[in-house]
Amino acid sequence: MLIDTHVHLNADQYDEDLQVVIDRALEAGIDRMIVVGFDEKTIKRTMTLIDQYEFIYGVIGWHPVDAIDFTDEYYEWIKELAGHPKVVAIGEMGLDYHWDKSPKDIQQEVFRRQITLAKELKKPIVIHNREATQDVVDILKEENAAEVGGVMHSFSGSTEICDEILKMNFIISLGGPVTFKNAKQPKEVAKHVPLDKLIVETDAPYLTPHPYRGKRNEPAYVKLVAEEIADLRGISYEELAAATTRNAERLFNL
Repeated sequence: MLIDTHVHLNADQYDEDLQVVIDRALEAGIDRMIVVGFDEKTIKRTMTLIDQYEFIYGVIGWHPVDAIDFTDEYYEWIKELAGHPKVVAIGEMGLDYHWDKSPKDIQQEVFRRQITLAKELKKPIVIHNREATQDVVDILKEENAAEVGGVMHSFSGSTEICDEILKMNFIISLGGPVTFKNAKQPKEVAKHVPLDKLIVETDAPYLTPHPYRGKRNEPAYVKLVAEEIADLRGISYEELAAATTRNAERLFNL
């Protein structure tokens, strides 16, 4: 069995065939899925899904791209919803310097507020990082995020950054890019990270693994990610699946 630890089943891309996508995942041996809500619409959909399906859990927070839209009301709303027993982490939060919508200082402020909230709620955090690695690492250190720990979702950094993250009580999550032929860093990290500090994800509908790259991603494809990592590490798929499942259960208190 496998857990897709980061999937957006709350995305519009599944409006037509959500149940079919979920059924395909279950048939592929994906027995639990963690749906991430990161703005008002996707958080509402996350809460509906975790009530509707026994095997779906939720992560809720505010995405850095939309940090400029974050209000005190949203903060209180997320805090209240996070009391739900199936909300297992706060996020995805972090920094994204690729897009221009939210100024860096506002992103950093919203990131810090959510770390504070996670610590208050004693829940791990799910980090989104795009082109902002050093600032993400610095803020995690300054805010003592190690107190609750969490996961670097869809990690794309070097083995050196990986080691720095691990020292802060975080684990590494790898997704579709590890299957790309030219993805040198993710493949190096997949071999480098200790087996007890690794989980797998799809980030579906995005970052679709080979051989479906360019098409819509879905949670069933997390098996392709796990198979690739097992090959890279020279271990069996079963061993990799068992380890990453154990790690996810421990991190998210499943």
